Amino acid sequence: MFKLRDYQEDLSDKAVLLLKKYKIAYLAMEVRCGKTLTSMAAANKFGAKSVLFVTKKKAISDIVNQFSGSGIEMGIYVTNYEQLGNVHDSFDLIIIDEAHSLAAFPVPSARAKELKRICFGKPIIYLSGTPNPESFSQLYHQFWVSSYSPFEHYQNFYKWAQQFVSVKKMKINGQSFNNYDQADKKMVMDCCGHLFLTFTQEQAGFESLVNEHIHHVEMLESTYTLANRLRIDKVVRNKEGQVVLGDTAVKLLQKLHQVYSGTVIVDEPERMAKVVDYSKVEYIKNKFAGLKIAIYYKFIAEEMAIRYVFGSENITTEATVFNESTNLIFISQIQSGREGVNISTADALIFLNIDFSAVSYWQARARIQTKDRVKEANIHWIFSKGGIEDKIYEAVMNKKDYTTYHFKKDFNI
Repeated sequence: MFKLRDYQEDLSDKAVLLLKKYKIAYLAMEVRCGKTLTSMAAANKFGAKSVLFVTKKKAISDIVNQFSGSGIEMGIYVTNYEQLGNVHDSFDLIIIDEAHSLAAFPVPSARAKELKRICFGKPIIYLSGTPNPESFSQLYHQFWVSSYSPFEHYQNFYKWAQQFVSVKKMKINGQSFNNYDQADKKMVMDCCGHLFLTFTQEQAGFESLVNEHIHHVEMLESTYTLANRLRIDKVVRNKEGQVVLGDTAVKLLQKLHQVYSGTVIVDEPERMAKVVDYSKVEYIKNKFAGLKIAIYYKFIAEEMAIRYVFGSENITTEATVFNESTNLIFISQIQSGREGVNISTADALIFLNIDFSAVSYWQARARIQTKDRVKEANIHWIFSKGGIEDKIYEAVMNKKDYTTYHFKKDFNI
């Protein structure tokens, strides 16, 4: 049976007080601090008999295991965001895991609309280590799903933005649009700050902090030739008649991102993913031989390369299976595995590529951490020499998404 730590008992008690007074409690606890059990304890102490727990698909088994071992006696139904349309039962309380995934603005996402239907008149516990990673505007639709939103007097995001956001006019590719990123932090938190219970890894007593290591790999000469031709000509055709297009800044950014890690999407005569260079994967196999490793990748063809070099029989995509094994490699696409996945038994977490998203960076790097881990948590980034990855890394480390704006500036496009 899992036993709550003292800080989890304290936070769950405070969450109950918030639920009783405001019908909302937001557990803004840093990753690996135990948000899941804290929220379940809070729901139980609140008196909920039936609870809906909404999470990411890959996290479901871990959530179920934690509840099974908690000794908490209440009904709980765990589902993922993609299945919300099938939820029609009534629950006493809703727990929304990775709540920042509802943060899209100015228009609510489909999942936010479904949750608004499900959560009507119900108390909610929100969970996230990064409630608003890029803008305080990201909080509006998270609370919008609640019948008790602190912003309930504002009918929609646009009405809310008139009060809380300094709207900027911007132009991209000649098209003008409104930028709603610049929400006033003080005004926003004056309205909703009382609903948050924050807690850090340092407060939790984490002894194992993340150590990051960058490895630069020399790619094949043909890889650099392909990248240079794309940058200059914006189109490359090989002797088999396959065409790769980089005729816009967006396409060129995507194609260079692929190529520098050894893959590419062929555009003509038919769209297909192709491995063009195994150098990075071969480097991982040689460098980390004998260690228990987890590998995160960005593109589909990168998974193909990993399976070819390591052999599919040596690979699992299930975190539970990986943690119980001694000889398997865990692999996951960065975005799908950046949240709700515990691979803390790994000796090293390796990123074959890097995502443009700052959220992906901060969430995925925490998969290897737990409070009880005593050995170093080592993250290894595998970058190509002279590639694009260092620039992306610089941006996401500073909590900025890497966009075409950065790309044009960095590479004089």
